[in-house]
Amino acid sequence: MTAAHTATPSTARAINDRLALDLLIEHGPLTASQLKTLTGLSRPTVADLVERLGGAGLIHLVGEAGERQRGPNARLYGIVAERAHIAGLDVRVGGVEVAVADLAGRTVATGALAIPPDRDPVQALADVLELLDDAATRAGADTLHTFGIGAPGLIDPVSGNQRSADFLPGWHALLVTALRERGRVVLENEVNLAAIAEQRLGAAQGLDTFVLVWLGQGIGAGVMLDGRLRRGASGGSGELGFLPVPGTDHLPSRTDCKGGFHTLVSGVAIEELAARHGFTGNAVECVRAAAEQEGSTRQAEAGAAFLDELTGRVVLGVAALAVILDPGCVVLGGETGRAGGTVLADRVEAALAEATPLTTRVLAGTVPGNAILDGAVLIALDEARDDLFGRPRR
Repeated sequence: MTAAHTATPSTARAINDRLALDLLIEHGPLTASQLKTLTGLSRPTVADLVERLGGAGLIHLVGEAGERQRGPNARLYGIVAERAHIAGLDVRVGGVEVAVADLAGRTVATGALAIPPDRDPVQALADVLELLDDAATRAGADTLHTFGIGAPGLIDPVSGNQRSADFLPGWHALLVTALRERGRVVLENEVNLAAIAEQRLGAAQGLDTFVLVWLGQGIGAGVMLDGRLRRGASGGSGELGFLPVPGTDHLPSRTDCKGGFHTLVSGVAIEELAARHGFTGNAVECVRAAAEQEGSTRQAEAGAAFLDELTGRVVLGVAALAVILDPGCVVLGGETGRAGGTVLADRVEAALAEATPLTTRVLAGTVPGNAILDGAVLIALDEARDDLFGRPRR
C-alpha cells in the first residue's frame, strides 16, 4: 500500500466518527455496546469516539437502555438534534412552501405562501424571507445552517446556479442570492428532488437505478443510475416535455415544449381528454375518479376508456426512457401520476411490455404530501451533516 492510500490515525478517527453518527441518525439513540456491534470497532475505540463526539457537541446522553440493565453499558447516546437546523424550500412560479428540520431530520415547522404574478420581486423576496424567519422562530432556531431549494428549470451542474428562463419570476434569483448570504445553499431541479424522495422514502427504496416520470401541470423526469442522480452536461437530463412524439401537429422548439410529450400529458391535456370521456374537474380529480371506478357500469366503462387512452399517451414517453436508459423501474410521480395509483401504473407497465423488449416495472409514487419539499429537506440535511460530521467516503 502506498503512502497516498494509507489511512492516518486522524483519517481513521474521522471515518469511525462519521460511521457512528450515521448509525445514530438511522437507528436513533444507541448504547456503546450497540455501537460496538454495529460498527465492528473495538470497545476502547468506541469509548474514545463517544467521548470525542460528546466533546464536540454532536452527541449527548439521552437516557438508559432499560430497567433490567444499569450502569455505563446501559447509557443511551443520541444526536444533538438542535445543533443545527436546516430549511427545505419548494419554490414554484406562484409561491413557495418551506419546512424546517433539525439535524436528526425531524420536521419541526412548516409554512406556505402564494405570490401573485404581478408582485414586485423585491417585495416578494421580503415576503419569502419573512416566511422563513417565522418558521425558524417556531422551530426554536436562531439561524438556519443550510437551505435546500427545489426550483423549476435547468440547474447548471457545475456552478449550481439556475439558468435564466423567461417563465421564472424575478424573485427566484433574488431569493437564491439572499439565502447564500445567510448560509449554505443547495439548489436542485424540482423533479430531481422528487426522485431523491421516492428513492429514500417512497416507491423506489432500495433501488440504485430507476427513473421518476413527473406527471403534473408540467412534465419532467428524474434519472437515477447506479445510485447517482444524473443531471446531464447542462442540467437538462429529464426534460421529457420536449420529447417529440406522435399525436401532435408540430414539433417542440428550443423555447417551447408545446408539440412535444408535454402536449399529450400535461395537466391541461389530460383535462381535455377526460372531458371527452365525461369527466369534469382538474386532471388530478379526473384521473383519481377514473382509477377508483369498479364494475361494469357506464361510468366505470368511461373511466376505463379514459385511462386506456391516457396510458397510450404516457407510454410514449416512458418507452423512450426505457429503451435508452434501461432503468428496470419507472415511478409515476407528480400530482397526476400519483392520483392514478397502481391502476394507471399497471396499465402503463402492461403497455410498456408490449412496446419494448425490456422488462421494466412501473410503480406509482408513494411519498405522501410534497415529494419536492421532502427532497429539498433531504439534500439540505446531507449538506449540513457533511459539514458538521465530516464527509463520508464515497
